Amino acid sequence: MATLLVLGSKPAPLLPPLASVDAVACANASGFSARQAGLPTPELTVMTAVLTSGKAADDHSLAALRGLATRRLYIYPRPRHAAGRAGSIVRLKGWRMSPWWMRRRLRALGYRWEEAIVHPAAWYHELALDLAGHAPAAVAAMAGKQPSTGMIAVALALADRRFDRVVMAGFDFTLTHAYGENPRIAERGAAISKHADTDRALLAAWVARGLPLSTSEPAVHERAGVPFLPPAAA
Repeated sequence: MATLLVLGSKPAPLLPPLASVDAVACANASGFSARQAGLPTPELTVMTAVLTSGKAADDHSLAALRGLATRRLYIYPRPRHAAGRAGSIVRLKGWRMSPWWMRRRLRALGYRWEEAIVHPAAWYHELALDLAGHAPAAVAAMAGKQPSTGMIAVALALADRRFDRVVMAGFDFTLTHAYGENPRIAERGAAISKHADTDRALLAAWVARGLPLSTSEPAVHERAGVPFLPPAAA
């Protein structure tokens, strides 16, 4: 059974027995945790275009990517904004979150990849909903908030037919990071991710459809009903 481990960025991830892991997938800067754990170069990494926005919270994650690598880099762009003054302002600043600028910033950090893949945000969202069978709860949740980058990594992992099982580790629906205090927690006055409800709805739908998903994180098992795989002994 070929197993793909999808690693999030929460501190002290509870990893499954590594002898059972054949490949790794990462989200944003969780490659930092993969390197700390001695895991192989990620098979795929999904990065939100927001990482190169220039904001302190995003620079915090971007810096953690220095010297890392991945085989396939998926760039997850921001959704298209509606017309109007606010949308126009976002578009004017959008060059900072464009794929070409992200690639430039990553190269400056010594980050390496074999293939960079760019799809519209709608492509990733449709993949997530297709895997969920367009379950009404998942559709409703995504109408209010898009999934986190971590959930897009899980969706790509589930869609990869080379693997028979996908295991989630390093997730807990918060904004915590293994590589330091996330400035966004202080900005918002809360640690819970705004994507949490959408992420839980997608996970529940994927599990209900019998997709081969499990987790070694008790928080994900308890809050989203993902089947539990006991982590490796400390």
